Amino acid sequence: MARDGVSIRDMARITGFSRNTVRKWLRQEQLLTDLGPKKRPGKLEGHKDYVVARMGEGITNAVRILRELRGRGYTGNITILKDFMHPLRPAFPSKATLRYETLPGDQAQVDFGTFSYVTGDTKRRIYAFSMVLSYSRLLYMEFVEKQDLSTLVMCHQRAFEALGGVPRRVLYDNMRTCVAGRDENGQVRWNPRFLDFARLCGFNPNACWPYRAKTKGKVESSIKYLRQSFWPVTFTDLEDLNQQAAAWLNSVANIRIHGTTKERPCDRAKQEQLTPVASRLALGRLLEEERRVSQDGFISHLGARYGVPWQYAGRVVTLRIRDGALEIYLGERRIASHRLVTAGESVQLEGQWRDIPLGPDRPQSKLVGLRVPAPEVQVRSLLAYEAVAGGERT
Repeated sequence: MARDGVSIRDMARITGFSRNTVRKWLRQEQLLTDLGPKKRPGKLEGHKDYVVARMGEGITNAVRILRELRGRGYTGNITILKDFMHPLRPAFPSKATLRYETLPGDQAQVDFGTFSYVTGDTKRRIYAFSMVLSYSRLLYMEFVEKQDLSTLVMCHQRAFEALGGVPRRVLYDNMRTCVAGRDENGQVRWNPRFLDFARLCGFNPNACWPYRAKTKGKVESSIKYLRQSFWPVTFTDLEDLNQQAAAWLNSVANIRIHGTTKERPCDRAKQEQLTPVASRLALGRLLEEERRVSQDGFISHLGARYGVPWQYAGRVVTLRIRDGALEIYLGERRIASHRLVTAGESVQLEGQWRDIPLGPDRPQSKLVGLRVPAPEVQVRSLLAYEAVAGGERT
């Protein structure tokens, strides 16, 4: 049938075998030698080594590889690519899972994923905060360097603003930043500051039972999808990485046909019934962030640097955003205030280094980065220099 030009689909229909079984036997070398003249190269020829290499790197998402192949000149469709990739995929045992669907606006799920990258000879880690609306599968994510409570709260606020509102419930695993523990009856004890944030925003936090991560399978799937469709990626800094991630959300993740709903998340999101997002001003101190002052007397915020008095180098301070200004506090005392600037800018504080000890007798504090020893200068008569030079005064 192959020599007569019968298609694989028709061969499967005629023989009763599956198409994959037909392909398996047609790939046998002894059969291929009997098929007469070689056919012209397929559209995937010249790209197969690239596909195999990418799959060897752990990229098994056919949609992502198709995007990459388009840039390499591939003109075929995704079916050819999937057929080639299928026998190369690792086999995973399947487990039965009951899928739980929610109503529009009822639930979002939140989680962090850990991602590794190499800079120079050093392996580093970065974290992806992910929030997905359970009904529409509309996704928000951003990369952060920490998983502390301040970061978690600010990520929630930015996610609600990006997704267009606040759902009635948000589901978490037992992350220590928001779940302080459980009582003797198994009831969750929430972090008080996080619980205040949830109440002001208008959502009820829920926690999965321990060791039941599949309870929040939608956000688990979103992080898996992020690894397959977006990561790894080349970036220069955190801001550049998040700009690329935002572009991927808008151009790929939220406009694709979702495998479960068979609709685009951006279209399905129009049915979500979300409550308005509380303003950052109304949330006030709940949106505070903590930073450690660098040895040269600066803190960083969204890619910009802001000066603080040199005495606080090495100390942990609190950032508050008010009326377009960044206020920096140590405890309850405000030590600096700046207008907000764009990423990459650096703003000094007036008198930032005033009275800084520069001599050798200054105390050895946390100002190692500011060590500028002052030279001891001896005052001499000009005649001494003339004598050394062997000249006469003119």
